Formats: sequence, structure tokens, C-alpha cells
Amino acid sequence: MNSKSSHSYFLTPKVCNPYYPLFIFLPGMDETGKELVCIQTRDLEVAFDVRCFIVPPANLKNCDQMAEEVLFLTEIELAKKTSSDVYLCGESFGCCLALKVLQKYPDYFTKIILINSASSFNRVPWLNFGSILFAFIPNFVYKISSFVALLFLAHLSKLSPTARQALLNSTRSAPKKTANQRLTIMREFNMDEKKLSQITQPVLLIVSFEDRLLPSVAEGQRLNKIFPNSDLIILPHSGHACLVEDSVNLYKLLLAHKFI
Repeated sequence: MNSKSSHSYFLTPKVCNPYYPLFIFLPGMDETGKELVCIQTRDLEVAFDVRCFIVPPANLKNCDQMAEEVLFLTEIELAKKTSSDVYLCGESFGCCLALKVLQKYPDYFTKIILINSASSFNRVPWLNFGSILFAFIPNFVYKISSFVALLFLAHLSKLSPTARQALLNSTRSAPKKTANQRLTIMREFNMDEKKLSQITQPVLLIVSFEDRLLPSVAEGQRLNKIFPNSDLIILPHSGHACLVEDSVNLYKLLLAHKFI
């Protein structure tokens, strides 16, 4: 896929397996490279046919339009498969997209996983204020800020050198205009709690107790009250970008909580 294209697409981290359930992974706000995606979704290919939703920097569509792209691409993949089961997994910004998808198509997905949902972004005063000011900062400050962002995203001591570099590359991959648009989406994000409360499929909420970026535990508890068939997992020693930590493996979490 041409990196300058504005078309979102599905990336297959490792191998395709048409006999396994489809696993749609919606990652964080920056375009995630294959290196980081492979870390975040490691071992999932043992039980799933994994696809990662990549939003190129040139794609400045709103949240509803991105949600439609997710469904369109999912339907294309399902047409190739023998299994009709579809798991939807969102992480951080990806949870905002997942929640929009679920509001529009509540019966489409078999199981849902939400990790440190950024749906709480607009209730954090300093993030709201900072996202408004973001448009006015010089480009050289934005480039430096990617290093600062790492301190909020993860406990660096819990990341391998490879994971640390992959996360850094991800935080600085998007141009300032793109980052500003993604921040605006999170600041203006809203969800229809009534529609979400009618979703009966199993929902697994994974949150990090030591998240320094978002109030993920409180948001997980809020979502747990909205979804009628949900379970909440609190990772006691993890930061916001928990899926790149050496001690966190999404596949093992799903196994341990009988979500496969």
C-alpha cells in the first residue's frame, strides 16, 4: 500500500488463515507500522485470522466515516472466509472507532475487546485544553513532543528495546496536521449509551491501573455498567500502551479469561 494514499486498509501482521475467526484490531491514533502491530497482536494468529486497521496520515476523515471504512473492509475479508465469527478489538483511539462501529452495526461482531479506551479523552480537562492549543504549536516543538509522549504512553523499563523503538516510531509517524485531526476526533467524541446498552455480545474491557495518559480504570468501570454482558480486567502494573509491554500478551489474556 502506498504510504501517501488516503485510503485506509487492513494489514495482516503475519499469515492468513481462512478457517479461523476474523480478528479486527483497531490500534491507536497514529499510523501503526507492521513492527508495532506484530508486537501488539503477537501470538493471536494461533487462534485468529488477524487484520489491523491502518489509517494513513493523509486520511482526514471523521470518526463516523472511519467506522464505515472498518465495516467495508471487514465485509471484504468475511467474503473470503469459512468462519463467520468476527472479533472486534480496539485500543485507545481505536476504541472510539470500535464504539462508533458498534453503534451503527450492533449485531455484526461476535465478541468485542476494548483496551484503555480513549472515549474518556474529552472528560480530562488538561487533554481537552492541550488538544485545542496543539494546533498553534510550532512544528519543531511537535517533533520533540514525540519523545515526551513516550513517558505518558508506557513505562519504558517494561519495554524491550525493539518495542520502545517501534512505539517511538509510531508516535512520530503522523504529520502535525494528522495528529491535530485525531486529537479533535477524541475531543469531540460522543457515544450513544442507550444503543451500546442493547449490545448483548460478550465484551471484554482491559484497563491499565498505572495509565498516566487517561483515566482508563474509571472509563472501564463506566463502560462495564453500559454493556450488559461485559467483564473488566485491570492490569495492576501496566501503562497506557500495555500491549507493547513485555509482561502483557493479549492472546494469553483472552485465554485466561475464556474469551476464545
